Amino acid sequence: MGAIRDFMSTHYLHFNAREVVDAAKAYEAHIDAGGKMLVAMAGAMSTCEFGISLARMIRAGKVHAISCTGANLEEDVFNLVAGREYEMIPSWRDLSARDEQELYERGMNRVTDTCIPETVMRQVEGRLLECWQRASSSGQRKLPAEFLFQILSDPTLHEHVQTDPANSWMLAAYEAGIPVYAPGWEDSTTGNIFAANVMMGRVPDHSCVKSGTEQFQALIEWYEANHGAGETPSVGFFQIGGGIAGDFAICAVPCITQDLRRDVPYWGYFCQITDAQPSYGGYSGAPANEKITWGKLEPDTPRFEINSDASIVAPLICSWVLGD
Repeated sequence: MGAIRDFMSTHYLHFNAREVVDAAKAYEAHIDAGGKMLVAMAGAMSTCEFGISLARMIRAGKVHAISCTGANLEEDVFNLVAGREYEMIPSWRDLSARDEQELYERGMNRVTDTCIPETVMRQVEGRLLECWQRASSSGQRKLPAEFLFQILSDPTLHEHVQTDPANSWMLAAYEAGIPVYAPGWEDSTTGNIFAANVMMGRVPDHSCVKSGTEQFQALIEWYEANHGAGETPSVGFFQIGGGIAGDFAICAVPCITQDLRRDVPYWGYFCQITDAQPSYGGYSGAPANEKITWGKLEPDTPRFEINSDASIVAPLICSWVLGD
């Protein structure tokens, strides 16, 4: 047993800690039985460099599809090409409004304790604009992630890389050929930039980027091709945070069974890490058993609810599954 697994087995015996170990064991068992896993990633996990763990999981064949916010999609690439230019602010709770204004004036966009330089956003914009223009002129239409994959495949990008490519989950996903869906992509820096470039006439219209419903159709088709048909466990669902990244992806099953009226197995594993509490109508803190009423999970689906900080817990689960 690896050092991290040994530590967790020794000390993580109760409460959220026990749930972490149980979720990790079940994840491992799901993969060992031939099941596939979709990771739904909300928040700012790319900025907290979860890619260090996630890229390893992808390359080890432990993750087979990703649904993430537009922010997570782009911020992994931002970190890859400008990580050394980021600024850390350990005392971020002490910042005044004036301090925040000064960061803004220097072009440093803060995500908790980490400031992303606006210069990298403009660098990526230039490359994306060329991709959008080429696609528009040739009548091609792609997912938001596929345009970033184009950038990652460009040899001229390599001279600008500032962090270890081994830690880029987007690069790992591109190399592994796994699908990446970004519901609500317009709620991101690159989504905003795309809309602005259409409005300025640099891109003729919005059609080169596939819509959210087209992404959803692609996810449904992927699920139907990968659920195992009862020979293996159905696709598992590992959810970090809540919001659109999670609900978009998990709705694939009820859409297939209730709207398309096709028979498919329910999700075969479910784990959510969130710091949100159950509330009136909220999704991020909704308990897993609520999803049974929506036709997303079955009563006997292995399910785990970890109420904790995902930036701490998710790497631990990954380390367990990787045998660290």
